[in-house]
Amino acid sequence: MSRTVVVLLALLLVAVGGAGGGLFFALSRAEGPVIEIVRPTGLVGRSATFEATVEAPRAELLALDAVIEQDGAAHPLFSLDDPTSADMRQEGPDLVRIGRTFDRESHPELRAGAATVRVSAARPVVFGISERSTTVEVDVEVRLQPPRLAVASTFHYVNHGGSELVVYTVSPPDAASGVRVGDREYPGYPAAGAVEGAGDNLRLAYFALNHDQDLNTPIELYARDPAGNEASAQFDHRRFPRRFRRSRINVSDAFLQRVVPPIVSQAPDLADEEPDGTDEDWLDLYLFINGELRRRNRATLLELAAGTAPEMLWSGAFRQLANSQVESGFADHRTYLYNGDEVDQQVHLGFDLASTANAPIRASNDGVVVRADYFGIFGNCVIVDHGMGLQSLYAHLSSIAVSPGDAVEQGQQLGLSGQTGLAGGDHLHFAMLLHGRPVSPVEWWDPHWIEDRIRRKLRAAGTAGD
Repeated sequence: MSRTVVVLLALLLVAVGGAGGGLFFALSRAEGPVIEIVRPTGLVGRSATFEATVEAPRAELLALDAVIEQDGAAHPLFSLDDPTSADMRQEGPDLVRIGRTFDRESHPELRAGAATVRVSAARPVVFGISERSTTVEVDVEVRLQPPRLAVASTFHYVNHGGSELVVYTVSPPDAASGVRVGDREYPGYPAAGAVEGAGDNLRLAYFALNHDQDLNTPIELYARDPAGNEASAQFDHRRFPRRFRRSRINVSDAFLQRVVPPIVSQAPDLADEEPDGTDEDWLDLYLFINGELRRRNRATLLELAAGTAPEMLWSGAFRQLANSQVESGFADHRTYLYNGDEVDQQVHLGFDLASTANAPIRASNDGVVVRADYFGIFGNCVIVDHGMGLQSLYAHLSSIAVSPGDAVEQGQQLGLSGQTGLAGGDHLHFAMLLHGRPVSPVEWWDPHWIEDRIRRKLRAAGTAGD
């Protein structure tokens, strides 16, 4: 064999060896697809959603299967060979997402108890010479029994625009529950926050039939467990109509030029406004404030309610501003006139109480301050949380004497009355809020109503707990 042939053979062996080494190195570094099970991650109910993401270069997959396994039997959730039962979409160059709903009808074999959701995927590596696979699983609990509800209180009488309390039991105790009035939900709270010795399943829920809801709006208990199972239950109640007053208010140029500039300076959307000084410009700004800013302020009240304390912080009847005269009532429908023309309509959701200029404004009951600052149409405003979704609001103050987080007692001074915000004169705008929605304060001022609608039920709940 010539020297040239030997050299060529040696070079060929080196090349083959190098390629083999490179192939071995590439295979050793190749990894399988990256899988994330988005849901379920804890509980599976009577109806559930499966969702997972799979990441691989160029989203190339040789296999993709998902199952829920129980007692050694695997029940399909998804298969790349038959993807018609689920949704599969590519969300990026390398990422695909799969998902579907499944329930008792699609998976009748499932029973209550432990189960495992498992996802497996494989992708080609090194130009398809080999493949790499990954399997990810998560343990879950299957719950098929809907929550159970039972009413424990009696005599539920709700006035249109007013409040009520219901005492009930819910099982399992980790189910979210409360009262649904039409499309509005009022969460229930553990009765232990108001009743000593109450059991884990006992709940209290304040609810309202709001002024803007039909008198015959459906009212029922609801419950949703963490697995998504739902239940509802009816309870005896009576509704009483209330007539809400109507009034007409004249808006003057002097009023506009007094109230609009301070609010404009405090509203982020209006801070850069430079009024041109015309009456029409003042009116346009006022209509924005009276409409859109009012709506945003009410939305903020709903957000504040989410942070309410889970226990009852108050006791006894709430107190009206001392020696005050009612200037405007709850849910009065107001028509606003400018130069004799109707320009706006709004509903006044509180009581306007007049005493003397710069009168001391005191907490109507025990609670914790959750807001104390300038607040849109309310001007200088204090909001006190009384727990379990109940809050009181004090608006148009000339000064504020408390800060958020302060615990206050009934009668403690919160500030002084004034005419900040949309106030026509020195007075207190007082409102009672139930989960951020205004309700009639008259009931909460009435010790007989407090005794009959609330205290009586709490005593009965305590006896039942014993």
